[in-house]
Amino acid sequence: MEIWLLVLVSLMAVLIVFLLVKIYLLKKSAKEIVTAFRDRLMTDTNTLIDISGSDRQMKRLANNINTELRVLRAQRQRYLQGDLELKEAVTNISHDLRTPLTAICGYLDLLEQEETSPVADRYIEIIRNRTELMKSLTDELFSYSVLLAGESNEKTEVVVNSVLEESIAAYYTAFKERGIEPDIELVEQKVIRVVDRFALSRVFANLVNNALKYSDGDFHIRLFENGEILFRNTASNLDEVSVGKLFDRFYTVNNAHHSTGLGLAIARMLVRQMGGEISAYYTGNTLSVKICL
Repeated sequence: MEIWLLVLVSLMAVLIVFLLVKIYLLKKSAKEIVTAFRDRLMTDTNTLIDISGSDRQMKRLANNINTELRVLRAQRQRYLQGDLELKEAVTNISHDLRTPLTAICGYLDLLEQEETSPVADRYIEIIRNRTELMKSLTDELFSYSVLLAGESNEKTEVVVNSVLEESIAAYYTAFKERGIEPDIELVEQKVIRVVDRFALSRVFANLVNNALKYSDGDFHIRLFENGEILFRNTASNLDEVSVGKLFDRFYTVNNAHHSTGLGLAIARMLVRQMGGEISAYYTGNTLSVKICL
């Protein structure tokens, strides 16, 4: 009886050791898969996941992951190729449009010097307005293509207060035409940041333009000591879903024909290039855009 008991204990001990070794090997294989999977996601490589263990189930898991990695890699290549083609298309289109528009503006200048009837003058004015709008949209496309190409001006010390004041003053006439009296509150202390002055001015201009499009009649600007700038206005025609898409390229509210949908996308790209962050949120029919420099 004792002999059988010893044999049983020995078998159980062997079984436990076998299970412990099996668990160790499974954990090792699982760790290898996790490490290799993380590495494949972070690097652009065609190397597949391989494990040192011989467990069939773990090898099957590694093979299934490899299959999904091949699909993911193919989709990523298609995305990168499509993104590259889009960048080239935007650049080419912007260049192709700028040349004839410049010629049209030149001929309009000459035509305005000629004696014409009041009806013709009205038509010329309409053509001029539409041409200027086309030129503005084309310039926006060109600016976006430049940003996609990674071109950036040199950063210098800039007084944010001054740039913000200049940007607001440049739109004085536009505010007056809309009947909007901007509520401006800038900190007296100079807020100095090492940024691209032209890019910062462009960001402010795009945000002011956005407010002019969607404001119900108010506009508030705050500049804080820590470098945060808050743009706020009532916009009852927006909602949380549309506000969440405002920074998406080519997105326009209500499919507006007077916009490329690139203004805020350009603003976000420029802010991030300067090492800052920009965000938008919508509460109580009020749109708020915050920049942190």
